[in-house]
Amino acid sequence: MSPLTEQYGHLVDFNKRSLLISACAIAFNPTFWNIVARREYRTKFITKAFGSAQAGCYALAITIFSLGLLRDFLYERALRDQPSHPLLEGEVPTYAGYALVALGNLFVISSTWQLGITGTFLGDYFGILMDDIVTGFPFNVTNAPMYYGSTMSFLGSALIYGKPAGILLTGVVLAVYLVAIQFENPFTAEIYAKRERERSKGGSKAKKAKGSKGGKKEL
Repeated sequence: MSPLTEQYGHLVDFNKRSLLISACAIAFNPTFWNIVARREYRTKFITKAFGSAQAGCYALAITIFSLGLLRDFLYERALRDQPSHPLLEGEVPTYAGYALVALGNLFVISSTWQLGITGTFLGDYFGILMDDIVTGFPFNVTNAPMYYGSTMSFLGSALIYGKPAGILLTGVVLAVYLVAIQFENPFTAEIYAKRERERSKGGSKAKKAKGSKGGKKEL
């Protein structure tokens, strides 16, 4: 028996393999899509494979969505293998859990609605950029509603099942997402900043060309 099991075995059973598998799946997903999306941005390997940026983005979206379903399945399986705790059982934790799941899903679904499929699933890495920054709900509440919404759903499920291990895994979810945000936000911001620089250059060239034509007419 490990020291962790001896000390916290009544809360979390660290000997259960499903716990480690769930934690690995949680960490893998954002790591995977960040690595793949950045490689796509630099090499366009998915676009080349599927013939267009739109088709490539949809293929990645299906992959990410499928991995998310697998991660959720492994999380639920891990919770079923873990001990419950009296403090997490009863009506109050259960209702709180359902409220968190509902709010989390609201954040995820509404942000997907606002961004669309390509906006949600890294379309900007494929060169599919949005015209304007989305500022409506839920982006007026947080700049990462999908990540925080997903975290709330994980925590809600932990409370519904009454499993301390679920709270531990939710901590892993939050930590992984916070790291992902640190990588994604600056990179995405630079993609849009690059577009604005290119637009500015294009506008300057157009003005110069117009000025040159005007000057020739006066000669």
